[in-house]
Amino acid sequence: MRRPLSSLIQSSAYAFYKVLTTHCHALKLGTLADVYTANKILNAYTRCKELHIARKLFDEIPHRDTVSWNTMIAGFVNCGNLETACKILKNMRRCDFDFDGYSFGSLLKGVASAYRLEVGQQLHSMVIKMGYEENVYAGSALLDMYAKCEKVEDAYTVFEYLPEPNSVSWNALIAGFSKVGDRSTAFWLLHCMEKEGVRAEDGTFAPLLTLLDDIEFYKLTIQIHGKIVKHGLAFDNTVCNAMITAYSECGSIRDARKVFDGAVGMRDLVTWNSMLAAYLVHEEEELGFQLFLDMQKLGFEPDIYTYTSILSACFEKAHKSHGQSLHAVVIKRGLEYLVPISNALIAMYLKSNNTSMGEALKLFESMELKDRVSWNSILTGFSQIGLNEDALKLFGQMRSLMVEIDHYAFSAVLRSCADLATLQLGRQVHVLAIKSGFETNDFVASALIFLYSKCGIIEDARKSFEETPNDSSIAWNSLIFGYAQNGQGSIALDLFFLMRDRKVRLDHITFVAVLTACSHIGLVEEGLNFLKSMESDYGIPPRMEHYACAVDLLGRARRLGEARTLIESMPFKPDAMLWKTLLGACRVCGDIELATQVASHLLELEPEEHCTYVLLSHLYGHLRRWDEKANLTRLMRERGVKKVPGWSWIEIKNQVHAFNAEDQSHPLCKEIYQMLGELMEEITWLDTDTGLDALISDFDEPCESCDAKLLSAGNF
Repeated sequence: MRRPLSSLIQSSAYAFYKVLTTHCHALKLGTLADVYTANKILNAYTRCKELHIARKLFDEIPHRDTVSWNTMIAGFVNCGNLETACKILKNMRRCDFDFDGYSFGSLLKGVASAYRLEVGQQLHSMVIKMGYEENVYAGSALLDMYAKCEKVEDAYTVFEYLPEPNSVSWNALIAGFSKVGDRSTAFWLLHCMEKEGVRAEDGTFAPLLTLLDDIEFYKLTIQIHGKIVKHGLAFDNTVCNAMITAYSECGSIRDARKVFDGAVGMRDLVTWNSMLAAYLVHEEEELGFQLFLDMQKLGFEPDIYTYTSILSACFEKAHKSHGQSLHAVVIKRGLEYLVPISNALIAMYLKSNNTSMGEALKLFESMELKDRVSWNSILTGFSQIGLNEDALKLFGQMRSLMVEIDHYAFSAVLRSCADLATLQLGRQVHVLAIKSGFETNDFVASALIFLYSKCGIIEDARKSFEETPNDSSIAWNSLIFGYAQNGQGSIALDLFFLMRDRKVRLDHITFVAVLTACSHIGLVEEGLNFLKSMESDYGIPPRMEHYACAVDLLGRARRLGEARTLIESMPFKPDAMLWKTLLGACRVCGDIELATQVASHLLELEPEEHCTYVLLSHLYGHLRRWDEKANLTRLMRERGVKKVPGWSWIEIKNQVHAFNAEDQSHPLCKEIYQMLGELMEEITWLDTDTGLDALISDFDEPCESCDAKLLSAGNF
């Protein structure tokens, strides 16, 4: 079991008291003149992070040696003060002390932690100049520095110069290639390490396990687990935690739980957090909540990661009460001022339902410190719930307050531009993204594709796609959607097959896009085949949204019976989205009996959702069933359900003008209604016999006159 924080503080205080006592004895006995004794006390002070006392003692040591200097360098590096450590190294040289492998090793450790590649390269030149490139300690630290700065080729070059690389060297190199995602090289190095007879350690396996993040690596994960057991590392905390995550990522929550259960007595907070994350990834929220309670019963105090994880499980409506309870716990424990926890609470309120936007804004405004995530969460929230004008205003506010704009912010604001169909403003944001260097980012490119597709400029959408590396499914999915929604389903399907041939990783969104394409061009059988083959051929189980696409596909083909059968055969209960899709299909087909049954399900699931009432009301009106329509209107009134008015907007000279029914708020309202009146008069005139006769007589005129009128219309 982990040691409580109070115990750690006591032990730290005791260590400091002990070194102070030793220092006093040394002063009393006059043994500080002995450099060995002085260095021991100096090292103890640096371990207690009492650097101001250590610095004073260092200055008082009459006969300093290389160990004294190295101790001070290591002390400042371990406290994260790289600049002071570098200054000490320079002073060491001025005082005619030679550097050794430990001097370079300590400083390079600080460089690696701070990701200061340019400083590391300068130290590398000094290592070579002083002939330490073959020193195992300096060489391993140099290798580790390059690996952590993701310069793995340079790390490998350093490795080749080491006469006898030890396990530290091998582990640093494997960790470097694992960090950059080079799976084949990382496992090849493990094979070479074993051939050389170097014993694998926890630092060998933990980085390798991070690479096993998909169901296709499940068997390899089992093999690595076997090696871990063979090397006696099954109960090592670092390895155990990495194993839980690896099994979870490979799709086996059962094996992850087995590893967790086998670690009884050796679990730390990271072990609990790893298992919690595994449950939440696999949508086992109830088990996650129970684990959250169990860890506290056993004396483990949740940290920031625990709270942010468990709050992410409260997005669903069923867990809204848990989210509110956790918010209360956060306030009770005084953690609401922590930015990551406040951000998690904002995300929870934003994702739980549209009516919680007020709560999210209240939290956001109460935060004394806000980071990019805070701003991006609210910006994304506005964009996702359709408050696009608010999103654009917030984006402007972020820029005026000099908040750093990242790819998430660009993605959200471009989506809002797309929803508003504000092409000119979208182009301006596109230029800003190019200036900021984000135009090739997958999320930004995806939003740009969505913008241009929504505005009907599929050629520009394709250009944005071509400018990305094309190695991620994000941009591919957006372009497939774009072609599907622009009526070019055949090109969308061609893109899917090209994506598959290029071995771009397919995901569940890819199949939503493909099924949408099939629906839009009427490829019913092909779409159903895609649905059936998703799991067997691609290892992607169909989700609710895939069944909704298939229902839409069958509904457009007027095959409502098959759509109903498909819903009944699903492995899970249909949600509101799926019932709405079927209700829409019933409206198109005029099937009032099935529509009434579907509506009853929807009214049970979402009694306050106006869309169901409106769809059913339109259907009753279309079939002239006025009594049922009147009853439905009465029911809406009794339940306090109001139809949310639809909005229309138009962009003129880079300004968006928004309208809804009987709107009187526009500054040019009088002129607009006057023009509408004139248009209505003209429509009424055309609808009369005289108007129709006049129109028909125009078509009976000679060809030359007709051509002239068409040309005139074209010029207009």
